[in-house]
Amino acid sequence: MSEVGFIVHSGLGRITLNRPRALNALNHEMVRAITAQLQSWQDDAGVRAVLVEGAGERGLCAGGDIRSIYEDAKAGGTDSLEFWADEYRMNALIGRYPKPYLAIMDGIVMGGGVGVSAHGSHRVVTDRTRLAMPEAGIGFVPDVGGTYLLSRAPGELGTHVALTAGSVSGADAIHCGLADHYVPAARLPDLFDALATRTPDRALELVAEPPPPSALAGAREWIDHCYAAGTVEEILVRLRDSGESAVAAAKEIEGKSPTSLKVTLRALREAARLPDLPSVLKQEYRIAHRAFRSADFAEGVRAQIIDKDRSPRWSPATLAEVGDDLVAAYFEDLGNDELTAVMPR
Repeated sequence: MSEVGFIVHSGLGRITLNRPRALNALNHEMVRAITAQLQSWQDDAGVRAVLVEGAGERGLCAGGDIRSIYEDAKAGGTDSLEFWADEYRMNALIGRYPKPYLAIMDGIVMGGGVGVSAHGSHRVVTDRTRLAMPEAGIGFVPDVGGTYLLSRAPGELGTHVALTAGSVSGADAIHCGLADHYVPAARLPDLFDALATRTPDRALELVAEPPPPSALAGAREWIDHCYAAGTVEEILVRLRDSGESAVAAAKEIEGKSPTSLKVTLRALREAARLPDLPSVLKQEYRIAHRAFRSADFAEGVRAQIIDKDRSPRWSPATLAEVGDDLVAAYFEDLGNDELTAVMPR
């Protein structure tokens, strides 16, 4: 099988991300292939539904191929910008797909893995799911429609997930509106068997179970209070005065890129006011375009992925040094470089 596999069986079009050694990280060729196949299947009467899964035991997808993006950024290239444009168009296509789109969000689901799954119509998590939008930790900002999804989570849960860049369980993902159904990993073979002869709705009625309690749901009181503040600085003040769990969240946030934190908070607030996924993807592309050229992105990837010293040297180094003008620049119109072709056909 190539880096992404396609097969149709019993009317089910099955997409398998097949880079298990790289935790099925997406590259440009995979995105192009998935988009072309989805476009073909949406007009194919022989395909009644689509399923996406990851090869191996570790997870659906750990995001984009961050090492190649890092090398492109260091070289002053543009390949990654073209990759993101096509990836965001794929996310928009998934969000408006005319047939049932069932995503198996088992194991690790991060960044681009969220984009290839959480915009689908039937989103299945398991007891092994660990979902995250970790971009603030590498000097980037949640993308692939992540700010659309997180801005629509109950209360301020999405803000908490985005700013801490931490992972959540399958139960938390359902509570946040990032997934729909809970199937224990041991029962996934039963789900696949049921899908051979049943619609996704009927198959899930037979196999899905009530999710365990959501830890985030139990933390709504302090999360909603702290993250409702208008600035990152004020959020941190409230967190430090709201108990042990909140203090731990503040410590996580304090290690992230100050610029990414402020841009992320504004991106979430703006996304909440935008009408649909395509409009949010256009905003995210503007942000990604600017972040790709920033010093923090290269430094964050170096510290977390390349050298793994976990000691990024952010620039600016503090929240106080990140002015409103710097944040606003991430949202400015890109002119001829604006993201296009993300609206429904």
